[in-house]
Amino acid sequence: MNRKSPTWLVRFGLVLVLVVICGMLAVLKPQFLTWPNLINVVRQISINGILAVGVTCVLLTGGVDLSLGSVVALAGVVAAGFAHPDQFPLVVPVAAGVLAGTLCGAANGLVITLGRVAPFIVTLGMMTVARGLALVISGGRPVSNLSRPFGWIGGGDVLGIPIPVLILFTVTLVCWVFLANTRLGRYIYAVGGNENAARASGLNVTAIKTLAYTICGAMAGLAGVVLASRITTGQPNAGVAYELDAIAAVVIGGTSLSGGVGGVGGTLLGALLMGVINNGLDLLNVSSYYQQIVKGVIIVGAVWLDRRGRSG
Repeated sequence: MNRKSPTWLVRFGLVLVLVVICGMLAVLKPQFLTWPNLINVVRQISINGILAVGVTCVLLTGGVDLSLGSVVALAGVVAAGFAHPDQFPLVVPVAAGVLAGTLCGAANGLVITLGRVAPFIVTLGMMTVARGLALVISGGRPVSNLSRPFGWIGGGDVLGIPIPVLILFTVTLVCWVFLANTRLGRYIYAVGGNENAARASGLNVTAIKTLAYTICGAMAGLAGVVLASRITTGQPNAGVAYELDAIAAVVIGGTSLSGGVGGVGGTLLGALLMGVINNGLDLLNVSSYYQQIVKGVIIVGAVWLDRRGRSG
């Protein structure tokens, strides 16, 4: 019975914690449960959630991606460059931004697998390269004067639901189906669970890992497009430390840093929990400095539960 307790905590404890925190905030601040505030919460987590869904695939293989924030900035600048009024149809800047992120992710995966370089080092290098490219392309200045249709992606809504939220839930659903119901998705779990056994079974580990990083890059590109649309500029300095929030959401959601365990359902809950806590602390007028401390404690606690669950 004791051996199963940590697993139970990982699977159901997050939902319980989320419900308890929401209940406490509803008592302390009744406006927390109002529809405008709840919509604001999910709107705020949308970009982090999209990033977290992508990095889930990487963590499931036992890797890590530290370049997400810089790739977000690069994708935003690239998309904004094609999003001026009367220049291109909406699909062009969106595709350009997502493609920029996809190429960065694919480059990460290929160097890691073919070059046999540690993911930490490769993605740290890409963090610098992507940020530098964003500054070069933009000339170090924000790319502004964006078209109204492009601004609709980050600022519009359908039936009262913000477009970024719809994008987040669509991405989460597609990724969940991919990981849970396709052969390639199961291969990602297999590689993360035991890479040597997966290779001995005839799996193309190089291609599978590269695919995971490519998906992660594509999600960073999409997040960059949404961010540029939301703030109506392509900011070369945007996305600083976004990778830390995304990885935190994934770990809090129960995905193991060692790979092979987890999923996007928990990731979405993890991002939602972080959003609820940040929103609640804002409503309680808690300083942003203390919010950083709370976030750090939550991350350490989630990793501790992960280690306890694997050793129990």
